[in-house]
Amino acid sequence: MTPQPDPHHEIDGDVYVRPRHLASTTGIGDPALAPLLDIGWDLRHDRDYNVYVSAPDRRVRLGYLPEGEDDGLWRINAFKDSFGRPTWGVCFNDRVPTEFVTAFTTVLATAYEQGPDAYLARPVSGNDEHDPFLAVVPLLKQGWQIDHPRWGVFAIQAPDGHAGLEFTSGDLDPEAELTTRDARWQLWAGKSIDRPVWYATASTHTPVALLTAVTECIADPAPLPRWREATASYIKEMAQLTPILPPGPPSPTPLDVQRAVASRRPAALTAASAPRWSTTSRPALPGPRR
Repeated sequence: MTPQPDPHHEIDGDVYVRPRHLASTTGIGDPALAPLLDIGWDLRHDRDYNVYVSAPDRRVRLGYLPEGEDDGLWRINAFKDSFGRPTWGVCFNDRVPTEFVTAFTTVLATAYEQGPDAYLARPVSGNDEHDPFLAVVPLLKQGWQIDHPRWGVFAIQAPDGHAGLEFTSGDLDPEAELTTRDARWQLWAGKSIDRPVWYATASTHTPVALLTAVTECIADPAPLPRWREATASYIKEMAQLTPILPPGPPSPTPLDVQRAVASRRPAALTAASAPRWSTTSRPALPGPRR
């Protein structure tokens, strides 16, 4: 579980968004690219400022595509053969909270360093490490409810009804899984899966560890910081916003009080603890107005 931000350090936001699945993108892709760049992946961009990040062996590739053909902002594919068709593909649209993408790329970086057996590990039902159900567990632990919205679809829905995950059984078109929302897995938030504010898809052979990284991040009860005026960074009229309060002045220590008494100076008491007047004398009355 992600720890609450330390109030004594600067927080990039003035409100907390709860639940975190009702946050949206921060508009900055750097945090999600960093885990891959930190292990030596190559970064290039085109003249439209789309960014392309590739593993050294070119067997995993990420596209950050603000000027792409659709709203699929993040597209990640992995290959057995760097010149073949993708083994798996994941897409995050342009409103997915950046923290969720970062959770994915962080685990992807670790899996890549472990080798193809990790980053190309196919889901296997009944396997202790690769069972697809493992990706669902973090959400169920936070009270998401199992649903069967239509034949051939297993779904779970957030307690507020404003987010869900669907797993489609049966045969799917491999090409459609990589280029459309008709994929094995789909996460969404908004009014419904048909009208999502953000969505993410993953194809059949996406490793369970990568999927679980995202669902664990979504299930984390800690809120996400955002700026109230940046209304595109959360889902308006659904998200709960609470102010991020600045840290107050530190309370005086016993040593501070002792030194203040010794020097006959008042201790640096906080406003809440400083008395307005002594109990042995009355406060001065206000003088006449002029």
